[in-house]
Amino acid sequence: QMPLVESGGGLVQPGGSLRLSCAASGFRLENYVVGWFRQVPGRQREWVSCINLRDSQTYYQDSVKGRFTMSRDNANNMVHLQMDKMNPDDTAVYKCAADRRPTCTFNLDHRLVMRDYWGPGTQVTVSS
Repeated sequence: QMPLVESGGGLVQPGGSLRLSCAASGFRLENYVVGWFRQVPGRQREWVSCINLRDSQTYYQDSVKGRFTMSRDNANNMVHLQMDKMNPDDTAVYKCAADRRPTCTFNLDHRLVMRDYWGPGTQVTVSS
């Protein structure tokens, strides 16, 4: 069984909403920092959001601030990414990742660093 698996992707119209879920198996997500990333063919993977371990402080890439919301669902060993007011630029494969460090960690290039677990991804397509 995969340690992390994403769900909730699909086709949505511009202005619509999707909620992605990241489910963990074999470990408790509540003990890990969790981040969301997205990948478009031909482009470098970019981080989308991150949530801290203890205080649940969230961080968002500028392009999704005010539109995306990340939250923990500890009872179900999941985290969610609520995506609202979506636009075609949000089209990508979305992946979640986990890191046991207590806070979201960014390198000198301002990239979110996740080193412990990665999910396979779920496709999100925004189109009319």
